[in-house]
Amino acid sequence: MECPMPTHNSNSEEIKRFFEDTKTIAVVGCSPKPEKDSHRVAKYLLEAGFEMLPIYPKEEQILGQSVYRGLKDIEKPVDMVVVFRKPAVVDAVVDACIEKGGVKYLWTQIGIVNNEAAQKAEEAGMKVVQNKCAMVEHKNLV
Repeated sequence: MECPMPTHNSNSEEIKRFFEDTKTIAVVGCSPKPEKDSHRVAKYLLEAGFEMLPIYPKEEQILGQSVYRGLKDIEKPVDMVVVFRKPAVVDAVVDACIEKGGVKYLWTQIGIVNNEAAQKAEEAGMKVVQNKCAMVEHKNLV
């Protein structure tokens, strides 16, 4: 299946500012398996100095961090939400971001594009990055 083109996306200059402005990142779909991209990216973000909050339906800890079942379970502010789930799930993630409040940046990883959810996120005041790897962009820009 081919990934659609993102109609809502931020440019490199904006993305650099997003990282500079971010302290806390929730990783939706953060796998406990080291061979998975979500695990590698979450590990990188943690090592880069971000507070990384894994969201996963199982496990108690991933990368030494307490695991949350959903965004609503995180009691502290979250600056950025990075999504490693199918495009159809992004709608629910955006709704959870809106319900939580305070989320500034919605990021969907490579191959994940949901333009309707991205538009809804932007309308709610979030900046959006779609179809890009947070680890690669951070390495290249910061």
